[in-house]
Amino acid sequence: MAIVKINDNNFEAEVLQSEQTVLLDLYADWCGPCRMIAPTIEEVASEHPEIKVGKLNVDEAPSVAIRYGVESIPTLLVFRKGQVANKVVGAVPKATIEAMLA
Repeated sequence: MAIVKINDNNFEAEVLQSEQTVLLDLYADWCGPCRMIAPTIEEVASEHPEIKVGKLNVDEAPSVAIRYGVESIPTLLVFRKGQVANKVVGAVPKATIEAMLA
């Protein structure tokens, strides 16, 4: 499944109202660890079509980052039925991301 670009305008519809589990990658273009983890996020998106994967640039949509207390990036949030079900901070291995989704 393609990665969905999330912003302040579509966050509610794409994440909070999603019927699917959502893996949301909060990142910034200037962030080295964010760039390191990006290929892993793309792999997870292609290997798990049952999961909606979104990327949210915290520089373009800071209100979402503030709302969920994001202090460091990359931060990965898993949403189920509009609620945060899991959270991890940092460039983590693929196995950690997949464990979050289980």
